[in-house]
Amino acid sequence: VQLQASGGGQVQAGDSLRLSCEASGRTFSSYVMGWFRRAPGKEREFVAAISRNAGYKNYKESVKGRFTISRDNAKNTVYLQMNSLKPEDTAVYYCAASYTIMYGTPSSNSGEYNYWGQGTQVTVSS
Repeated sequence: VQLQASGGGQVQAGDSLRLSCEASGRTFSSYVMGWFRRAPGKEREFVAAISRNAGYKNYKESVKGRFTISRDNAKNTVYLQMNSLKPEDTAVYYCAASYTIMYGTPSSNSGEYNYWGQGTQVTVSS
């Protein structure tokens, strides 16, 4: 599967952005989808993940209540709605897909994701 992320940009603290990640192929609903990010000089970190039927979601603690992950299996797309953005949210955001993660709460472990998109830059200024 190929993943194409979009929606990044440069915003002010407190603003909102919605990231999208469109997947190729006809088996999108069979993948657990996740969002990760890499800030300058830091390791890649988990942001959010959603199960195949959207019944389970998992969030990094610092984005809970501000970010919402969702998916539209008919459109082969996963979204990350980001509200109340902070300068510390500045990073390149990557979407990822996993066919190996089992059912239940989707994993935050990047090693369990099989496919990665190219990333989209989010810059939040104070």
